[in-house]
Amino acid sequence: MTAHPWLHEIPWPKKKLPRDQLEARIERVLTMDNMGVLATSAADGPIASPIEYYSEGLVVYLYPQPGSPKIAAMKRDPRICFAVHLPMVGWASIRGAQLFGKAQLLEDGTPEHDHGLKIYRWQSSAIQLGRKVDEPPIGPLLKLDPDKIVYTEHWIRRDGYAPRQIWHKSSD
Repeated sequence: MTAHPWLHEIPWPKKKLPRDQLEARIERVLTMDNMGVLATSAADGPIASPIEYYSEGLVVYLYPQPGSPKIAAMKRDPRICFAVHLPMVGWASIRGAQLFGKAQLLEDGTPEHDHGLKIYRWQSSAIQLGRKVDEPPIGPLLKLDPDKIVYTEHWIRRDGYAPRQIWHKSSD
C-alpha cells in the first residue's frame, strides 16, 4: 500500500479544471515564491537564468540586469518563457507554472514602468545590495502578460483532473 494510491492510476485523468479554479491555482503558485527561471532566445541559442519576480494576477514583473544578454535577446526576439516551481518532496507535491508570451520592456519614466515598480519589491533587493531604498533602480522593467500558461499539479489527480492544465489568454 502507498500513501497516495491515486498517483498510480493509469491512464492519468484528462479532465480540465474550470477556468476560474485554474486561474486561482496559478495565481497562488505565483505568490508562493519570488524566484523563477527566465528563458530567452539568443542568437547562438537559448539562455535560461534564475531571476526574482513579483506578480499581479497572472502578470509577472522582473528586473533583468541592464545591459545583460537577456535584454539583448529579448530585444532581438521578444518570445519568452518564464517558469516557476515549488519545492518537490514527492510526486504529490509537484506544482508549478510555465508562462509563455512576449517580453514587454518598460522604460523608466513611463506610467507602465511606474505601475510595475509598485508591484516589484525592489526595496528589499536594494537593502541586500547596499543601495538606497528611496531611489528606484534604473533600467527597463520586464513585464510578461502571458498568452499561454502550462500549469502542473499532481495533487489534483486525486479529484479526477489532469495534472497538466493549459490556460490561454483567449477564453477556451
